[in-house]
Amino acid sequence: MKHHNESQKKSIEDQQLSLYKAFLTLESEDEVRQFLLDLCTPSELEAIVDRWWTASLLNEGLSYREISERTGVSVTTIGRVARYLNMGEGGYRLALRRDRAGEELS
Repeated sequence: MKHHNESQKKSIEDQQLSLYKAFLTLESEDEVRQFLLDLCTPSELEAIVDRWWTASLLNEGLSYREISERTGVSVTTIGRVARYLNMGEGGYRLALRRDRAGEELS
């Protein structure tokens, strides 16, 4: 991560909030897709997709080895996702729960 002075840190916090709010303005999967394609490089988006896929497979109870074989994701990344899934801010669990609830309504 970059080193920032105090002024930059405050600006970064403001921009983080702005980014979170930008996601909330999007109204469809296609709008989110467009935003992410503009926001991320192909490799950044691939990493995000890998982490989301990994979180969903961990949530299903698959082993690290099974996940790695299915996704091509390293065991290190799987472990990192597992750590945040279990001890992070709760974002993965919330999104997985809502995603599953949305599938049940479809």
